[in-house]
Amino acid sequence: MNRAWAVFKAHPYISNVLGYTTLFASADIIQQSVLGRKDNAQSTSEDPGGIDWCQTARVATVGFCFHANFNYHWLRGLERMLPGGGVKAVTTKVVVDQLIAAPLTISAFYIGLSLLEHKDDLLEDWRQKFWTSYKIGVVFWSTMQGVNFALIPPVARTVFLGGIALVFTIFLCHLRQQQDHKLE
Repeated sequence: MNRAWAVFKAHPYISNVLGYTTLFASADIIQQSVLGRKDNAQSTSEDPGGIDWCQTARVATVGFCFHANFNYHWLRGLERMLPGGGVKAVTTKVVVDQLIAAPLTISAFYIGLSLLEHKDDLLEDWRQKFWTSYKIGVVFWSTMQGVNFALIPPVARTVFLGGIALVFTIFLCHLRQQQDHKLE
């Protein structure tokens, strides 16, 4: 474990990007496996277990291309702009995070997946799902970011955020699939 931590500390950007990408892919696999998609008929890449690997690759790509990079730089910038771990600093960071980062990351998720799926209307999913995602996210992320900013050292914040993002990404993937594939 000490060796892994040493590598992480030596290369935090690469570690965070790779870790975040893996977490996004894992979230989609968990969503498909546990919460299920029984109507995978559209997929030509599914295995006997019903995993749509193309969908997982798209979610991982969005995680890699946007979320991992954005969160790494966002958290570093936020700490520079609002240093410290006191109640006022943590509260300000959480509010700024929810007003700026939350809408950007949720939007990137929906629009990025629509782009990778070559949808005609790239904003359709975003229009249908953004407000539900944002409202639930404000409650979830405000709590988690409060813990992150108050208790986690800055070098490990993106990794902590990635672990928590696993849960929220499962929710986003599930919400997206439920509304795309309505039960008949």
